[in-house]
Amino acid sequence: MADPSSESTEDAVSIQDEIVVVGQYLYADQVNALKSPTPIIDVPQSLSIITADQIQQQGFNSIGDIINYTPGVNTSQGEGHRDAVVFRGVRSTADFFIDGVRDDVQYYRPLYNLEQIEILRGPNALLFGRGGTGGILNRVTKKGVIGETFTGYQASVDTFGEFGFQIDSNISTNDTSAFRINAMYESLENHRDFYDGERIGINPTAKFELSPSTTLDLSYEYIDHERFIDRGIPTANGSNRGTLANPGRPVEAFEDIVFGDPDLNYHELEAHLLRAMVQHQFSENLKGRFSTFYGDYDKVYSNFYASFYNPEDDPLRVGLDGYIDTTQRQSLILSGDLIGEFSAGGFNHTIVTGIEYIDSANDNDRFNPEWSVSADDVEFFTIERPLNLRNGIGVDNNGTPTTVQFTDLNDDTEADLTVFSAYIQDEIEISDKLDLIIGARFDSFDIEVDDLDPNTLLEDRNRSRTDEEISPRFGLVYKPQENISLYASYSESFLPASGEQYSDISGDDNRLDPSEYTNLEAGLKWDFIDGLSLTTAIFQIEERAPQIEDTSGGERQVFIESEISGFEAQVQGQVSDRWFISAGYSYLDGEQAGSDLRPRELPENMFSLWNTYEVTNEFGVGLGVTYQDESFIDNGNTAILPSYTRVDAAAYYDVSERLRLQVNIENLTDEVYFPDAHSTHQATVGAPLNARFTISGRF
Repeated sequence: MADPSSESTEDAVSIQDEIVVVGQYLYADQVNALKSPTPIIDVPQSLSIITADQIQQQGFNSIGDIINYTPGVNTSQGEGHRDAVVFRGVRSTADFFIDGVRDDVQYYRPLYNLEQIEILRGPNALLFGRGGTGGILNRVTKKGVIGETFTGYQASVDTFGEFGFQIDSNISTNDTSAFRINAMYESLENHRDFYDGERIGINPTAKFELSPSTTLDLSYEYIDHERFIDRGIPTANGSNRGTLANPGRPVEAFEDIVFGDPDLNYHELEAHLLRAMVQHQFSENLKGRFSTFYGDYDKVYSNFYASFYNPEDDPLRVGLDGYIDTTQRQSLILSGDLIGEFSAGGFNHTIVTGIEYIDSANDNDRFNPEWSVSADDVEFFTIERPLNLRNGIGVDNNGTPTTVQFTDLNDDTEADLTVFSAYIQDEIEISDKLDLIIGARFDSFDIEVDDLDPNTLLEDRNRSRTDEEISPRFGLVYKPQENISLYASYSESFLPASGEQYSDISGDDNRLDPSEYTNLEAGLKWDFIDGLSLTTAIFQIEERAPQIEDTSGGERQVFIESEISGFEAQVQGQVSDRWFISAGYSYLDGEQAGSDLRPRELPENMFSLWNTYEVTNEFGVGLGVTYQDESFIDNGNTAILPSYTRVDAAAYYDVSERLRLQVNIENLTDEVYFPDAHSTHQATVGAPLNARFTISGRF
């Protein structure tokens, strides 16, 4: 079997015209996040598409796995309970979308129900609103397929003992409807002590062809996720770094130690996601898409982590801090888009226009720990494996019994968010070879926060702010040949003072204007042989972030400016019928405002390469390598994340047309490495040599 999706590939060729007109089918060279499936070569910004086939071939099991093989982006730790991506030097936990609709709650997103993932670099405020400064990540979900009945399955186990199962079943009930269900179960294990958990996902969907020009997609997804939280290990970040062997770097001697409580480091998420989308072809030149999304999220995470370590003071003593945080959020998102093609003023126009309404309620509280010995939120322990701490009861580094309780209220807020947005973009065909893209988005962002902390002054308990922003976008695409495009673009984005998760606008934040970002980008896209493409881009991101001037008595805003610039290149596609390649490189440079300090989590060089080669019609192998330059963990540039190179491999054998055996090997050279971090003393320990064995097929 060449691949489990080969049957649908033949169908895609025969309905290519329907892809363009209706937009309900996917194509590997088209990005669907742009409201209408658009060929990559015609998009004036850098982007990458990762298909379901690539996810399977490379054994990806998380968003972080995919990021490792994508140029211009890298991972952040996310405190062990959420996806966190650094898009061109800008850390984000909220710039995530499902089928083009915002999905900004902090959690680990599964891959079991995806057709493809689209990673768009550069500001994307015109189509997606606030945030999206360095980029966004859009997950395109699997939907019902009319006219087909099939069941796909996948079962896997790895050498740590983690195992999982996925199923994808589609039933075409008649000529106008189909039902599909994707489901998964994972029992979580890895190389770290105490790590365990499980993840369940169920996503039934239905597609109805209401008329030859109208389709309706319905989806409900249930997610239940529990896991141990591991915040990593400390760095050798002493006061006199010149006397240390590896100043500012993770202490490799601690690579097997978990700095937490085996019972009180945990994450739990339960989510219900409902989606409905209607697509209608009004005429040959006008189509529309109208969607409704409702999400109900209930999340808690509790954790202890290393917050203080000074190897010069005491190399075997560590300070543990922590907190327990709960979030309940309900979000309703209504959106509508119209895509029209017409001629006016002697030019052909493609207009994309739309509106969006968001209503979110967010309840959040956080409690800090109180230790019985220190009477503070930090307690010191002797560094050993394991630490002398279990279920909040332990012995400190002086041999004194200590206990902890989460009784210190840090914050308790209820936030209500209302956003109204409208946008329009016109792609103007100046000539057969030159397109001009011009557009703007208006956002009205209204937030109200009630502070329920009894220690907050009455006059400070209710805060509100409304921001109204216009985000423009300009682009040029020049195609000297049909398979080559040169582009340049300018765009702007913003982030309100309430931040990505809009849980609070305390202190001066409710008086601050949004942070503003501008992006300049130019690039080349070249489909130089059939099925193989090259994309390159140079870019510059400028940030203008407000703060209250110290000498103004809290009245006057001043702006702190910073800049990130860089270069990206990616080659992806079929070199031959048997050889697939995906290679990416990025160079990133930046400077914090008013200093020569480098922004945190900004590796200067990143490189990735993956090859899949079919040795015979039944047997194939894969080989990949990722390299990440060293970067700084903190803005003070005192803690360092070392560079690393990781080698991965894969092999598969098609027993029959409907059964595949596959093995994926990670970290083939068994290198000790630290892929990311959250703060100075929380560096993630990468997994040693391990393998995952998978059985997959379709019937």
